[in-house]
Amino acid sequence: MIRRNGKQNRELVYGVNAVEAALETAPEKIVSAFIIKGREDDKRISRIVSLMNNYGIKVQTAMRHTLDEITDNGVHQGVVIEMIATPPKNEGDLEELLDTLENPFFLVLDSVTDPRNLGAAMRSAWAAGAHGVIVPKDKSASFSPAARKAASGAADVLPLFAVTNLARTLEMLKERFVRVIGMDGEASDNIYATDLTGPLAIVMGSEESGMRRLTREKCDDITKIPMAEGVESLNVSVAAGIALFEAVRQRSFR
Repeated sequence: MIRRNGKQNRELVYGVNAVEAALETAPEKIVSAFIIKGREDDKRISRIVSLMNNYGIKVQTAMRHTLDEITDNGVHQGVVIEMIATPPKNEGDLEELLDTLENPFFLVLDSVTDPRNLGAAMRSAWAAGAHGVIVPKDKSASFSPAARKAASGAADVLPLFAVTNLARTLEMLKERFVRVIGMDGEASDNIYATDLTGPLAIVMGSEESGMRRLTREKCDDITKIPMAEGVESLNVSVAAGIALFEAVRQRSFR
């Protein structure tokens, strides 16, 4: 019988892609591993087991209903691991990182409460070469197994900063000459005509209500992604990816 670990520094990771990403980015953090009984010959699961063996990680088999239970009926695809959690960093950690950067590049998520959107946005930020993702401590999705699954490895290599006061953090970034650019579908400026070079923080609000008032007031500029007539909005993680890679394009041709 598998039991949930009550320790705060452990977390479950499940799904083939998420487990493969954990093996690629942080195998030393994996504490235990379980695969579904009867699927040992599945090619992807067999590959995962082989990698586990290479790292000296013991793999146990379990019945489907047991894996369903411990993952709250998540889409585990027959593989579950338990690993040492990577806790979010704080404001002090962010300032320490800024001291080491010549051209900071951050994604800020204000009130994004869907863990899958948080994870997907983190993956986009990682792929774009951002230095971290900043979220408010009390107005954000927690980094749950669903968020980690969507992040597909980003959680173990890209810092997530959970800050007490987001407006104050944005002010701190501006004091360090980081331009804060907010995204809003009602803005008059177009992202493709907005300067995204140099030290930069791109701010995304929630799909329901956008950025909060104080967050918006701290932005140096508000811009939008132009869309076809009749399209109201994009998923926040999709919009974040577009904005991040427009910044990558501009920064690559400085």
